[in-house]
Amino acid sequence: MTSDVSLGAVAPDNPETLLELRGVSVRYGDALALDTVTLQVKAGEFVVLLGPSGAGKSTVFRCLSGLVRPALGEVHTLGSPLGALDGRALRKLRRAIGLVFQQHNLIGRLSAVDNVLTGTLARTPLWRVLARRFRMVDRQRALGSLDRVGLLDYAYRRADSLSGGQQQRVAIARVLAQGGRVLLADEPVASLDPESARHVLATLARIARDERMAVLCSLHQVGLACEHADRLIGLRGGRVICDLPARSFDQRAERDLYGGGEAACDPDDTAEPCHAAEAGDR
Repeated sequence: MTSDVSLGAVAPDNPETLLELRGVSVRYGDALALDTVTLQVKAGEFVVLLGPSGAGKSTVFRCLSGLVRPALGEVHTLGSPLGALDGRALRKLRRAIGLVFQQHNLIGRLSAVDNVLTGTLARTPLWRVLARRFRMVDRQRALGSLDRVGLLDYAYRRADSLSGGQQQRVAIARVLAQGGRVLLADEPVASLDPESARHVLATLARIARDERMAVLCSLHQVGLACEHADRLIGLRGGRVICDLPARSFDQRAERDLYGGGEAACDPDDTAEPCHAAEAGDR
């Protein structure tokens, strides 16, 4: 069994594949959740998973974080095959994976910066955590992370005094303070209004580009996905239906993915679908 995993830097001119499924199938009892799924996300890419509910998007995230072992196929995260890692190496790898969920999972009575500091817990001695005496370098990193998501001025405000979109950006800053190289965002804007959702997705896209992170995000809002993502991967019935640049996602691709039934876009989403956007808008 492998007991180590490389977390080295990525050369910007040669983006490394940091997230990859190779012919992965997953079963929950008799139900086939993923059916020979192959996909990858490179450093510096912001990729969105689209598809109807139950398509397998959350199972993809569970596979990539090592929470689910596939019945068939291989899962590679940060260049390491998860099936070859022992418990210690798997825990080390998970510390390099940032997670953002629909619920922000912040502690409301703590300030924004103290919430961001929780991203450093894995490398902070217990006594410092209990006394809330984090190292100066960690505090500086937390403030820098808030600055990168545009919330430095809100660093010492209680988390429960912030808007939903601001709280989600604090959660993203927590991932940055964690020092991860990949970010998995499972429906991060589902509970936000359209304008707040745009701010959050723009932040994720900028982080992927500027921090050279691999960001994989699941969404239901097709218009927002086209507006911000580099690439779209469509899942339906546990299978990859499409994998193409966001600008190439047209009406035919949307019909193939959603079956031509109920509109895929959220009714409150005012973003133009990919096939309606002008080439100069991005």
